[in-house]
Amino acid sequence: MKLVYSPPSPFARKIRIVAMELGLFDKIELISPIKAIPVTENDEYARNVSPLRKIPALILDSGQVIVDSYVIAEYLDELAGGKLIPASGPAKWEVKTDHSILQGMLDALLLCRYEKMLRPPEFLWAGWADDQFKRAWDGLVRYEAHPDVLTRPLDIVQIGLVCVLGYLDFRFPDCGWRKAFPKLDAFHEKMMQRESVKTTVPPPA
Repeated sequence: MKLVYSPPSPFARKIRIVAMELGLFDKIELISPIKAIPVTENDEYARNVSPLRKIPALILDSGQVIVDSYVIAEYLDELAGGKLIPASGPAKWEVKTDHSILQGMLDALLLCRYEKMLRPPEFLWAGWADDQFKRAWDGLVRYEAHPDVLTRPLDIVQIGLVCVLGYLDFRFPDCGWRKAFPKLDAFHEKMMQRESVKTTVPPPA
């Protein structure tokens, strides 16, 4: 298998953590980092991997391509016998819902960064960017108020959450999330003791 990724991507980080935790990392070849940012053409990638030009993408030995970080995580978890995602019942839908919220939080943070860092200043819509950031912040409020998510055995929700917190450190280092959310801070510190989490921290910008 080959994983198309970029080190700063929180979505790609999630898959590397998942692969390590499932004991599959040695079976995956990392494809040299690519840029997947707005208004950056990459016709070859769009044609051969994903027309959306997003990362990560997992290319199977058969040539089949799997995209979207949750779909990739679900594939790897099934390959490993099902350790991070419940197979059925209410727990499955709870985990999938939580993961969708976390995915949306990362999407919102990414849009906020694009608006403030990449859009020409004369076209900046500050209110829209602030609204995107608040969506992610409100998600943090949700998980601070549900500490059971933070203390149960490792699952895809915890992996997704640590990637959100890591992306805040990486792209929004002065946002003050640790002071605002002490339970999430303690959770993050505990997760950072895992080799999979520690070794996938994004490199300095």
